[in-house]
Amino acid sequence: MSGTRGVLVSLQRCVFVISGQGQGLFRSKRMSTESAVKRCLRTYSSAMYRSAYSRGESVSVLGSVNRAAKMSTVSGKETGLLFRQLLDYKSYTYTYLLADPVSRIAVLIDPVIDMVDRDVALVRDLGLDLKYAVNTHVHADHITGTGEIKKRVAGCKSLISKVSTAKADVHISEGDVIKFGPYQLDCYSTPGHTDGCMSLVLRSEGLVFTGDAVLIRGCGRTDFQQGDAGKLYDSVHTKILSLPRFFKLYPAHDYTGQTSSTVGEELQHNQRLTRTRDEFIKIMHNLNLPYPKQIDKALPANMVCGVFDASQ
Repeated sequence: MSGTRGVLVSLQRCVFVISGQGQGLFRSKRMSTESAVKRCLRTYSSAMYRSAYSRGESVSVLGSVNRAAKMSTVSGKETGLLFRQLLDYKSYTYTYLLADPVSRIAVLIDPVIDMVDRDVALVRDLGLDLKYAVNTHVHADHITGTGEIKKRVAGCKSLISKVSTAKADVHISEGDVIKFGPYQLDCYSTPGHTDGCMSLVLRSEGLVFTGDAVLIRGCGRTDFQQGDAGKLYDSVHTKILSLPRFFKLYPAHDYTGQTSSTVGEELQHNQRLTRTRDEFIKIMHNLNLPYPKQIDKALPANMVCGVFDASQ
């Protein structure tokens, strides 16, 4: 067997043997499956890229073995998820653009009103059909751009959690899915920062958009807007940190220049969420943080999709 497919099959066999699964064991005392994957990736990753390059393919590895994406030599368009992470430097908010490159259907997560020009221009530059603009929750530190985007992009619908009671075209709940082309975002209710917090899981790619529920080495605050430290701890541990350790986490904010984490990293290094439930609650109750500067404008505006008179 040759080419990328042969390399992938060899990689699977490598994991099977090294992890001890060839002996009928799910977890070998010698090495876990996850460790076996990492070792085998080091052995085979260069071979995968060499093979893919020679066959006109591209390979994406997101902390695990991902399928090779075939590059069309006719249209010049690559198949595989189109993904952009965008930053608003004023509020340190991350906006995420996801799209199916075949149908061009796109989803925008947590847009900021001050960055709507950038977001709409990017959607048009890439020739995308933006169907959904999603808010992971009612933000308190910036005004959402969903309402303004709807004015500029025909057919785009706004989405937010039903529990939030905020205005939107579509209200989502636990178990709902947001489909775009062959992809789908699974909606997980992760309350605690606010009652209406939703995390969005793209299982096919191992990606999780956590909103403010889980931040890189931290989490959202719980001292206002229906915040509940115990509820946040429970929802994060049962819904997010229970996912496969290699799943990548993309938060709505970061204040230190980091862009993403993984479930495994946060289980090991998150100084709040690695504590016991009681310790976590005590930490959250004693943060004594100042209120967000934009809260008086952001909360009422975000309850109506961000459409309001900014001069008021």
